[in-house]
Amino acid sequence: MNNLNDPPNWNIRPNSRADGGDGSRWNYALLVPMLGLAAFRWIWSRESQKEIEKEREAYRQRTTAFQRDLEARYHATISENRRAVAQLSLELEKEQNRTASYREALISQGRKLVEEKKLLEEERAQVMQEKRQVQPLRSAYLSCLQKEEDWQRRAGLLLKEFEAVLTERQSIYCSLFLPRSKRLELERSLLVRASVDPVAADLEMGAGLTDIFQHDTYCGDVWNTNKRRNGRLMWLYLKYWELVVELRKFKRVEKAILEK
Repeated sequence: MNNLNDPPNWNIRPNSRADGGDGSRWNYALLVPMLGLAAFRWIWSRESQKEIEKEREAYRQRTTAFQRDLEARYHATISENRRAVAQLSLELEKEQNRTASYREALISQGRKLVEEKKLLEEERAQVMQEKRQVQPLRSAYLSCLQKEEDWQRRAGLLLKEFEAVLTERQSIYCSLFLPRSKRLELERSLLVRASVDPVAADLEMGAGLTDIFQHDTYCGDVWNTNKRRNGRLMWLYLKYWELVVELRKFKRVEKAILEK
């Protein structure tokens, strides 16, 4: 088997030839390339080792930097997530507080509505009870009021008649041409009507008519053609009798209700 490290006739050793001529020269000639090759391999190995170490150091630095960057991102992500969780927890707590407050407000409002409903029901029951108690009085009041309104209508018609006659009487009084006897006739008819008519008797119109006949001497100017511009006291009495009619109506109703 051939020895690659010791090829035939390549080893540096003395030639077996006795003269020592060409063999030694070739052996030394091969030694230089072998030494150069060995030196090259040594240099190349050393430079390669340096390059490997340099690349290894660069790789280690890149790995360390990348690891630091990952750790920084990891811690930043953790911090951000913690802040987000804290914010969400705070918002959740606020929402729970608002929900609790809203629930309490609803409960309070519900209770208030229940109390108000109860009060309204009690007031309604009281009103219905009062209505049942007042209903007979109301029926009696309406019945009496209807009767008095009939009396009031008759009194109103009577006052209209008296107003027309008094207006005519005052016009005769103020006239320079109409006879005095006609005025006296109207006055007597009014006094008789006031004494026999029950409505006029209730209003006690007789005394007022006498007062008018004695003291109402007012007349309009000479050229006056409007009969309603004559007289003053008569118009005051007519307005007074209207008010008495209205007052008597309610007094009669009140008396009728109290007597029931």
